[in-house]
Amino acid sequence: MTALTLSTAAAPGLRADAIVIGVAKGAGGPAVAPGAEAVDKAYDGRLAGVLETLGASGAEGEVTKLPAPAGFKAPVVVAVGLGAEPEKDAGFDPESLRRAAGAAARALAGAKKAAFALPLDEAADAGVVAEGLLLGAYSFDAYKESAKEGRGAKGNGKAPLAEAVLLGGKPRDKAYKAAIERAVAVAEELNRARDLVNTPPNDLNPEAFAAVAQAAAKEHGIKVQVLDEKALTKGGYGGILGVGAGSASGPRLVKLSYTSPKAKKSLAFVGKGITYDSGGISLKPAGHNETMKCDMAGAAAVFAAVVAAARLGLEVNVTGWLALAENMPSGSATRPGDVLRMYSGKTVEVLNTDAEGRLVLADALWAASQDKPDAIIDVATLTGAMMLALGSRTYGIMANDDAFRSAVHEAAEESGEPAWPMPLPEHLRKGMDSPTADIANMGERMGGGLVAGLFLREFVGEGITWAHLDIAGPAFNEGGPFGYTPKGGTGTAVRTLVRVAERVALGDLG
Repeated sequence: MTALTLSTAAAPGLRADAIVIGVAKGAGGPAVAPGAEAVDKAYDGRLAGVLETLGASGAEGEVTKLPAPAGFKAPVVVAVGLGAEPEKDAGFDPESLRRAAGAAARALAGAKKAAFALPLDEAADAGVVAEGLLLGAYSFDAYKESAKEGRGAKGNGKAPLAEAVLLGGKPRDKAYKAAIERAVAVAEELNRARDLVNTPPNDLNPEAFAAVAQAAAKEHGIKVQVLDEKALTKGGYGGILGVGAGSASGPRLVKLSYTSPKAKKSLAFVGKGITYDSGGISLKPAGHNETMKCDMAGAAAVFAAVVAAARLGLEVNVTGWLALAENMPSGSATRPGDVLRMYSGKTVEVLNTDAEGRLVLADALWAASQDKPDAIIDVATLTGAMMLALGSRTYGIMANDDAFRSAVHEAAEESGEPAWPMPLPEHLRKGMDSPTADIANMGERMGGGLVAGLFLREFVGEGITWAHLDIAGPAFNEGGPFGYTPKGGTGTAVRTLVRVAERVALGDLG
């Protein structure tokens, strides 16, 4: 990952490949943002006019490169758009800074060193800029021979930005140091989640995912327990076993436990980990299989969040449950019409084997409930219906407690992750009534994302506060990169989960 430092050095005298500055969209044209005063002075105060001549407007994510002025040790100035200029005495929105830093870092692929002279009014600003550039510089090149030859894999044959210096930061200030340390820990784990999502399914089956979790747990002092097929059978985990029955790669349930000696509260995070989803016997149609390696993005997010909580030493106990299986069609696969006895004891009639995520989550939710945590949050690429409702960049939040749903939504907003609170209409529950079993895994087609949430609610222990994040849309970006978001796995929900854990540790989640 990109190396990161803070510096009080002046931009003109810093040796680097580029100086990054911010430019806002002002009422009369582009406006140079705070942090770039020395750069603007070197252009005789005419930098905004020069940028406008080059076609820059200050629009969010816009990147404009121009030669550095005489006397600078860096040859290039990179102006990145911050969006609308804030009101007088108001700072830039944190997400604007995060996205701008990410866009600039991505544009600087191939550079060895860049100095970022973006607005840093306080330590928190340094944290979001650091987070944005570390996420924006991400590159998944494990399977590209060009990367082995040192050319990187950003789509342009260039390696990611090697080093970034934040100008205006205070290297010896405790608040600034803490903000940078947090950004590094969260970004490294989020990028690890992206790596997992991007790894092809022939190399990431349930057993391999479990091994990655075990290695990370050992490194960071996290207790880990892995249930294999034998243990799952003995325990009666019918949902996970039923989904994994058609695959040559057996399912796993991984429990990661981070404990703090100062914790007063406990959280359980539950992740859907379908390492490949063919749909099973209810086979997906052509054109819907190619990206199904991403169906374990919920488990990747949970895994990353638990490790990040441990690295940050948060004063809250966090347990992560990774429900891992591969959903394949074969002679041993679960069939539509089969009835599974879940870990909770309830029976489920499987009407569609492509509604498999809720089956593995149901077992993991009930397992998590046995520890009686203060709250449970599950994360899953669960339904196409949620994508139809909210698009490809926003995830839905459902809960059995309105106040908790609002608190999770606030945490998502604070983290820069677009999310939206969704209801759990009681009238939709009747559609899952089964003449054969306690419940069916399918209900009404309309409102399918909400139906899935209602199904999961059935497997949450009585009296436990619970929220469900359906990240089907933003978990995998099939379009071009934007801001700090790359093409492919995005790491969605990691930052929300970490922020929830931080707020619980501080006692202010509500």
